[in-house]
Amino acid sequence: MENKVSRFKAREQGFILIFEMNFNTEHFTDVIEAAEETRDIVFEDYAKELALGVYNTKDDLDAIISAHLKKGWNLKRISKASLSILRLALYEMTYVDSVPSSVAINEAVELAKKYTIDESKFINGVLGAISREEK
Repeated sequence: MENKVSRFKAREQGFILIFEMNFNTEHFTDVIEAAEETRDIVFEDYAKELALGVYNTKDDLDAIISAHLKKGWNLKRISKASLSILRLALYEMTYVDSVPSSVAINEAVELAKKYTIDESKFINGVLGAISREEK
């Protein structure tokens, strides 16, 4: 159980870094350093790995997310928090072999419940559609 808590904490930290990248034009490592310095946080290695992965594949992730949005929707209509969660979960689903899609989706829904205003169903729907297409 301790590992699961640790992994969720790392995902949560990864989400925070990814979210901050929406507002910061500095390089990824500068975002981490500033966050650690100003908030006295030491980010888990897995959090940094997730955030760096999203940073490096953002355009590909966004293309996949865009392709699975309902007609009339685009990335600009999605809140920054929800988009950050979608990117994080999709990165895990696509690039982290040790994380099953169902786990990435479930963790994304939990993050959405904590950090968004009732957008967990939306996030579940988009990620579920992507997951079904992968099979």
